[in-house]
Amino acid sequence: MNEIIKNIEAAQLKASVAEFAVGDTVKVYGKIKEGNRERIQVFEGVVIKRQGGSNRETFTVRKTSNGVGVEKTWPLHSPNVEKIEVVRYGKVRRAKLNYLRDRVGKAAKVKELVK
Repeated sequence: MNEIIKNIEAAQLKASVAEFAVGDTVKVYGKIKEGNRERIQVFEGVVIKRQGGSNRETFTVRKTSNGVGVEKTWPLHSPNVEKIEVVRYGKVRRAKLNYLRDRVGKAAKVKELVK
């Protein structure tokens, strides 16, 4: 039974996924359906966590919009995620950046990793 589930999950994985980590600033191109129309909307922000594995893996992106913090959780292998583009790499020492929720302005910035 376990092998059957593994085969089904392996078939649902995307062929290529962008390499990004927690602390990176990314642009997520997500498909949005409005009635019978479909369009792509860009959500740009800092990745504050990645969790799960295989086809269930998700990541959460946080941005500030009009002074209000907005977080959105995306399934990594979802067909609704068109592509993920890394804008800049962040230098962090944590796996989850929940402390960014309490910070405002410059204190909420993540240092840039120079490669």
